Amino acid sequence: MTETPKHWTVRHFSQANPFGPGCDSVPALLRRLADSIESLGPVEVQDVVLSYEVTEHGSWWSGTVYYHLPEND
Repeated sequence: MTETPKHWTVRHFSQANPFGPGCDSVPALLRRLADSIESLGPVEVQDVVLSYEVTEHGSWWSGTVYYHLPEND
């Protein structure tokens, strides 16, 4: 039986669509986040948080991904 870890490290990164026309595209942001997650290799995603602010171009979307590296087990 393995012992349950008492703590672990959760890492994170944030990304946004480029500012300007198209910054309101949620599908573009989700593709950008997915590409970044895949480039990390084998990670366990803990949470994804989307947020926005209103600009003259519409909603400027961003996302923060919280993840755990398997070697931190």
